[in-house]
Amino acid sequence: MARRLRFNGTGSGEGSCPAVHEDLDTGEVIVHGPPVTNPDDLAKLQHLDEGEVAIVVPRNTLIDFGPRDRDPAPRILDPDQFARLFENFQHSAWHLEMRRRYAVDEASETYAQFVRGEVPSWDLDSRWGRTIRPKTSDGAAVGRVRIVDNPPTTGQLYLLAHAEKNAALGEDVRNMWRADAQRVHLPDEDFWIFDSHIVALCNFDDDDNLTGAELITEPAAVNQYNRLRDVAQHHATPYKQFVAQMDAKE
Repeated sequence: MARRLRFNGTGSGEGSCPAVHEDLDTGEVIVHGPPVTNPDDLAKLQHLDEGEVAIVVPRNTLIDFGPRDRDPAPRILDPDQFARLFENFQHSAWHLEMRRRYAVDEASETYAQFVRGEVPSWDLDSRWGRTIRPKTSDGAAVGRVRIVDNPPTTGQLYLLAHAEKNAALGEDVRNMWRADAQRVHLPDEDFWIFDSHIVALCNFDDDDNLTGAELITEPAAVNQYNRLRDVAQHHATPYKQFVAQMDAKE
């Protein structure tokens, strides 16, 4: 079906390109203008996928004729779309883990080994390993702060053990007691930050299954999550030191 397009305007007094149109049904914005053709310029563009065309649009054209309002409906990614964020980030991915259990962990063989009192047989060639290890080997930073209750839940104790696998893949893993997280006003939210400009707020059902993630890209909101990351990183303890302190108290 053809789009219902509204012509928003053009920077040219004669009505020629570049111009901005808006899809009245989806809210998507369509711009057109002269293409970027210089190979050196194209090589510098990020996330330019096959079939996409880079065009040049004057800044004032976007300011004057781009939509002013932001779609108030949350943008929800399904689990497959969420997983692709880990494939596409470039320099950093960071996770605040606030939950007391994750159903996906309890479905794993390593979780069963752990609750039986065995040393889990970590698979570094899992899908996660094949995704993350090339990133960290290439210099990307992957980290997480895990919140721990006192006393810890079984799921949290499992993740303390699982940090060995995370670290082997090049991740920086730290922990914090929940009371300390509350003291420094960390939110009761489970989220990832990608490249410091994309936030994925994880959604779970009543059985602690990940159902998707809300995508947050509004700069002011993203900056707030970046601030929370800095607070968590500052107050958290590297996982080996955290485990040693737990053992010393027993």
